[in-house]
Amino acid sequence: MTETATIVINGKTYEFPVITGTEGEKAIDIRELRAKTGYITFDPGFSNSGSCTSTITYMDGAKGVLRYRGYPIEQLAETSCFVEVCYLLLNGDLPSRAEYQRMSVMLNDHSLVHEDMQIFFQNFPRSANPMGILSSMVNALRSFYPELMTTEEAIETTFLRLISKVRTMAAMSHRISRGHKIVYPRPDYSYCANFLNMMHDSPVRPYEIKKEFVEALNMFWVLHADHEQNCSTSTVRAVGSARANIYAALSAGIAALWGPLHGGANRAVVEMFEDIRKSGGDVKKAVKRAKDKNDPFRLMGFGHSVYKTYDPRAKIMKKMCDKVLAVANTEDPLLDIAMELEEVALKDSYFTDHNLYPNIDFYSGIVLRTLGIPVEMFTVMFAIGRLPGWIAQWKELMDDPFKKLFRPRQIYVGETMREVLPIDER
Repeated sequence: MTETATIVINGKTYEFPVITGTEGEKAIDIRELRAKTGYITFDPGFSNSGSCTSTITYMDGAKGVLRYRGYPIEQLAETSCFVEVCYLLLNGDLPSRAEYQRMSVMLNDHSLVHEDMQIFFQNFPRSANPMGILSSMVNALRSFYPELMTTEEAIETTFLRLISKVRTMAAMSHRISRGHKIVYPRPDYSYCANFLNMMHDSPVRPYEIKKEFVEALNMFWVLHADHEQNCSTSTVRAVGSARANIYAALSAGIAALWGPLHGGANRAVVEMFEDIRKSGGDVKKAVKRAKDKNDPFRLMGFGHSVYKTYDPRAKIMKKMCDKVLAVANTEDPLLDIAMELEEVALKDSYFTDHNLYPNIDFYSGIVLRTLGIPVEMFTVMFAIGRLPGWIAQWKELMDDPFKKLFRPRQIYVGETMREVLPIDER
């Protein structure tokens, strides 16, 4: 027997079907609600509303579960590199050796950026935010590659072109902002090693590729590759629903990620460490302030809006964080503050009782800093990692036979009917 939900309005009963996901999630299908009843739902932030069905990512915040295409994030982070995860998100399965090698070759072939694009980069003000530059340049890619995606091969090329070039463009924007010569990608380096080299190599000090740093960057991007219907992903789908081209949709997603409540969290963590250092480095005082309801100060990098237990990605990133710090062997007062803050908070019942565990942003900020990534590039790093997830979500929307233009309703609470008076009578 099909499960239904009953809604009673003014004594009249209406029934609506219940949709059950493969993991047991249930949703009341209210697509006919307004047509049948004249009513709509009111759900600010859409935290109780499902905008689509999806086969890409499964999350269970109560249990701390995250899976891409059915694969646990713990296993993917342990055994798969970022390129494999890109293939998984785009195609539904992990690649074979031959498929992986073919994708790696294509990413290498598409890694160069058109030389004319350097003019755009060089004409941004030096103070321009890297996320604003990245959003603009991804949109500009449409002008350089205007061909339509009419075949499977053309679609694949477009997707891989984006994944490869966005990485190169991010490194270019950093180099140009510092007044340094651009470093081009090398065919003998992996996806992640290439990025680190493009960021840091210098004619006077050749960059040394540390395998632990490459592993850390791989893991960072694997953990950020997709996260269900978050703000930026929903933005990509919303823009895509208008049949805008993929470059415009991804550009909008980058702009959404730019927001401090979304992609800016790892940057906020490091800035918090800096504020604590400037105020004397008293971590216990900072914790005390965070527990004071009358104090606006908040500890960044603790808790999560979805995960009501430990963020599964944070556990993985913590191990990598410890590994990278051991290899780097650098003296950094902010890292010392981070480690002390973690220790103090995890021993405080206030944080454990309220499920305020360190989240992925707490540890990823430390890892990125150790890799030599400047804080203004942190959100760009997030965007590179999230790119395959955005593309997979856009593709899924385009392939959905029931896709519709995103058009939320509203409850109007403004003025009722008023008469327009002549200007001299107002």
